[in-house]
Amino acid sequence: MNPSQPRPRIAFIVTEDWFFVSHFLPMLRAAKGIGLDVVVIARVGKHAHLIEELGARVVPLDIERGHLGVLSIGSSIGRTALILKREKIDLIHCIALRCVLTGGLAAMLAGVKGRILAVTGGGLLAADRSFKAVFGRFTLRCLLRLIRSRGQNHFLFENTTDPHMFGLEATNPGVTVLGGAGVDPDYYRPLPPPAGNGLKLAMVGRLVWSKGTDLAVKAVSMARERGHDVSLSLFGLPDPSNPRSLSAETLHAWSDLPGIEWRGSTSDVRAVWAEHDLCCMPTRGGEGLPRSILEAAACGRPILTTNVPGCRDFVRDGNEGWLVPADNAAALTEQICALALDKASIVAAGARARRRVLQGFTEERVIEQVQNVYRNICNAIGLGL
Repeated sequence: MNPSQPRPRIAFIVTEDWFFVSHFLPMLRAAKGIGLDVVVIARVGKHAHLIEELGARVVPLDIERGHLGVLSIGSSIGRTALILKREKIDLIHCIALRCVLTGGLAAMLAGVKGRILAVTGGGLLAADRSFKAVFGRFTLRCLLRLIRSRGQNHFLFENTTDPHMFGLEATNPGVTVLGGAGVDPDYYRPLPPPAGNGLKLAMVGRLVWSKGTDLAVKAVSMARERGHDVSLSLFGLPDPSNPRSLSAETLHAWSDLPGIEWRGSTSDVRAVWAEHDLCCMPTRGGEGLPRSILEAAACGRPILTTNVPGCRDFVRDGNEGWLVPADNAAALTEQICALALDKASIVAAGARARRRVLQGFTEERVIEQVQNVYRNICNAIGLGL
């Protein structure tokens, strides 16, 4: 790039500043590492200063959340397009399904030719089997076909199944499957097994219906009724913007059950895995690749999860953990009871989970892949790096 030329400017479009900080700072580092000027467009809460400390500017924009629909996303498109024009954005990196749609359509209006469209899972739209969700998926494909018809587009996915929802294949040119946003294995280091003979499970993440928290509570309660010394800790908070969020009343009621405890949010997940044997994630689907399972695995904790896209891309049944059918409390109970009698297998699977992270799910690997995408898009639109 000619030193006298202004640096190409990339805008990350994401719903919340906290979501960007918790999951996607490696993407910011990737952009800064190859000389891009970075703007982050998001709803601003308490985390904008952390983004700015890494050399990006934050532009406030309230991006509505909830169910996807033409009417519900329409109000964001025009406002986003105006920001893209005002900020003289050269390429966008849209994070999560809603922003892929609003940002992609806004880029068309604003004449932004370079687009990185990062799908971090289908969310409720993928997990729901209702007619409304089926129609929503059809509408989604139509809108994405429109976005793909213009400019230079590159899709980022977190598992090999999600591309099908968009009429794509994981092997298509213009598609990259990442190991989520990656984790830092030097920060999330292997931990010794916790003390005690009982089996301690933990769930970490947003407390919404799709994550299957109710299934974990039911399964642990059934295992205890069979005489097994098992417990479950829930870490996280309800998500009021999600129409299927769990209520605080429900979580408090579960905490009154033997062996179940809701412990709220955590500032350091390493402390969670220092005192728990096993990461439990009985999601109903709609995941990209849950960061919580990568963090647990990097700490040497195996994963008990469901056989759904994303989770099964990382966990190979009997290796890094165990897969059970989705939305099946009975199968989850059986696996928990078996593991309560075989803690040695948990320790061995935890070591394999750590090795799996090092084989392609690190921040370093994801940054390398994303930088290649940025370079290719810049070259394609005449902004060589």
